[in-house]
Amino acid sequence: MTNYFENENGSIEQNAKVVILGFLISMIFVVYVLKLFSLQVIEGAQYRKQSQTISSQVKTIDAQRGEIFDRNASMAMVVNTDSFAIDLIPAEIPQGHYDSVTTRLALYLGISKNEIDKKIPASLRKSYTTVEVKSNIPFSTISNIAENITDLPGVSWRSKPVRSYVETGSISHVVGYVGDITKEEVKVMYNITDNDGRRVYSNKSIVGKTGIEKQYDLQLQGIQGRESRTVDVRGHVISDTPIIEPPQMGKNLVLTIDMRIQELAEKALGERVGAAVVLRPADGEVLAMVSYPFYNQNIFNSDNASEEYEKLRTGNNQPMLNRVVNAAYPPASTFKIIMSTAMLAEMAFPSYRDILCTGRVDYGNRIFHCHQKWGHGKLDMKEALAQSCDVYYWEIGRDYLGVDKISSYAREFGFGESLSIDLPAQQSGFVPTAPWKERRFHQKWLGGDTMNMSIGQGYTLVTPLHVANMVAMVTNEGKIYRPHLLKEIRDPSTNEVIEEVKPELLHESNIDSSVWKEVKNAMRYTITDGTPAFPLNNKVVQIAGKTGTAEVGSADHWHSWMACYAPFNAPVEDQVVVVVLVEAANEWEWWAPYATNIIFQGIFANQNYEEAVEALPANVKEVIRSRKHARGRAE
Repeated sequence: MTNYFENENGSIEQNAKVVILGFLISMIFVVYVLKLFSLQVIEGAQYRKQSQTISSQVKTIDAQRGEIFDRNASMAMVVNTDSFAIDLIPAEIPQGHYDSVTTRLALYLGISKNEIDKKIPASLRKSYTTVEVKSNIPFSTISNIAENITDLPGVSWRSKPVRSYVETGSISHVVGYVGDITKEEVKVMYNITDNDGRRVYSNKSIVGKTGIEKQYDLQLQGIQGRESRTVDVRGHVISDTPIIEPPQMGKNLVLTIDMRIQELAEKALGERVGAAVVLRPADGEVLAMVSYPFYNQNIFNSDNASEEYEKLRTGNNQPMLNRVVNAAYPPASTFKIIMSTAMLAEMAFPSYRDILCTGRVDYGNRIFHCHQKWGHGKLDMKEALAQSCDVYYWEIGRDYLGVDKISSYAREFGFGESLSIDLPAQQSGFVPTAPWKERRFHQKWLGGDTMNMSIGQGYTLVTPLHVANMVAMVTNEGKIYRPHLLKEIRDPSTNEVIEEVKPELLHESNIDSSVWKEVKNAMRYTITDGTPAFPLNNKVVQIAGKTGTAEVGSADHWHSWMACYAPFNAPVEDQVVVVVLVEAANEWEWWAPYATNIIFQGIFANQNYEEAVEALPANVKEVIRSRKHARGRAE
C-alpha cells in the first residue's frame, strides 16, 4: 500500500515538472517569436538600412565649381583645370610593408615620407578609411604610379579639378581665390543644404576665401557625385561593378566687370599704390575695380601656398587689400561737392555772392592757410569749387551750415554707412559728430573741427567706392543704387540665365532738382576752368568732376583724388563715374587727374591704354609719357 501511494505521488510530481517545463518552453518560444517579429517587421527597416551602410563603401566624386565670366560672357576669367589626387587606404597595405610602400609613394610624389606619416598616424594604419595624400598631381606622375601600381598596394588616384585663374592682375581683388575648408568653416557650413536637402559642404570641400569666390560660394559649389561599391564588414570590395551618381557642376557667374575697361584702368593707375573704380550710376553696375598692388591667385594652387600667403599678408603695401572697398581715406576737396549741395539745399548762402579769400583765416589761436597762400580773391560758389578754395568752404561750414547739417548731408550721400556691395568685406567709413568727439576724446567740438570737416580733412573717412557713389548721386539727381558686381547666374549646361540682378535703390533724396543742376554745372566748370583743366583736357568726351588732395602726416605727403563723370549733360543711362585715388606712399606727381582722363578716353573712344594715351592732346600726352614709369616708393 505504501509503495502504491509513493508511486502515485512520484507520478504526479513528474507530471507537474513536465507541465512546468512545457510551459517554460512555450514561453521561451513565444518570446522568441515576438522578438523575431520585432526584428523583422517592426525594426526591420532600421536594421536593413544599417546593413546597407555596413555593406556599402561610398566614395565622393568631386564636382567642378562654376566658371566666372566678365559682362560680355564670351570667355571665362576663371575655369577648372583637370588634375588628380592620390589616395591611400592604409589597411590594404600588407602587414609589415607600410614603411616600404609609403617611402616608394613619397618618391613618386616628390615629398617626404614624413608628410605622409602626418596624414596617416599609427592609429589609422589598420583602417579602411580613404586618406588623401596629395592633390594637384600632374598626369605624368599618375602614369608613373600606374606603371608601378603592383608595388603600391592601397594606392589609388582620382580626378580632382584645380581652380585656374585665366585673368590675373587687378581682377584678383574682385574674383578672390579658393582653398581647403577649415575646421572652423566646417562648423559653420556643415548643415547648409541644397534645394534637395543634400549637404553642400564636407570636411574635404574647396571653398571661396575672398572676393566673388567667397560671396557666391554656394552658387559656385557643385553637387558631389557618389560611387558606391559592395564591401564586407572589413571593407573588402565584394563587387567590382560600382553604382555611380555623377556630380553636377556649380552655376556660372557673369559679372558686371568689363575686362577691357578693367585692364585700361589698371594700366592707367600703373604701379602706384592706390585704387580706381568705374561705375554706372544708372544701375550701380561696377565696370572696373582696380587696387594696386595686387597678386596672382594661381599661387594658391602651389605646394607652398601657405608660405606664399604669408608673404602676401606681410608684404609691403598690403597686396591683398582691396583699396576700393576696404581702405578708408579723408575725402579731401571732393567733399566740397557735398558742401556745395548742402549750402544750396539749405539756402544757407547765395551761390552768386562772393567770399574774399586772402589765403588765410585767423581763428582762435590758429592760422588756417588756403592751398593758394596768396589767396584767390573774391569767389562765388562756382569759382570756389573750380579753384578748390579752402577759405570759401571754411566760412560756409563754420558760419552758415555747422557740423550737424554737414554730418547729415554727408550721410545723405551714403558716407559713414556700408554700401552693401556684393563682396564679403567692406569698410563703412566714418562721419564725425559733436557728441561723438565728446564721447571719444572728452573734448568739445570746436569751430576749427568744423572748418577741417568742411574741406574733407579731420575725422571723416571714406572709401573710393563711397566717393564714386557720391558722384553717382549727383548725376542721378538724388538717387543712389546699390553698387554690385554680379550681373547674371547661368546654367553651366544650357547657358540659360537663371537669375538676373536688378538695380536696387539704396537711397533717394528729396533735394530739389535745381540744386543738382547747379552742382553739375559747377563740376563741369571745374574741369573746363578750374585746377584740373590741363590734365583733363579731352576732345572725345565732356567731363565734370572734382579734384582732392588730402594731407597725410607731414606737409609733403598727400593722397591724390579725382572724382568725375561723363559725358556731361548726357542721359544718366549713358554716363559713367570714374574715381581714382593715388596714395601718399607714392612720390607726388598729381597722377589721379591724368589717370582719369586716360580711362575716359579709352572708354568713349573704345581704345586700349596705349591708344588712349596716343589720342590725348599733345601737351597732356607729353606729361603722361614723362610720368608713366613712376613707381611707388616701396616698389
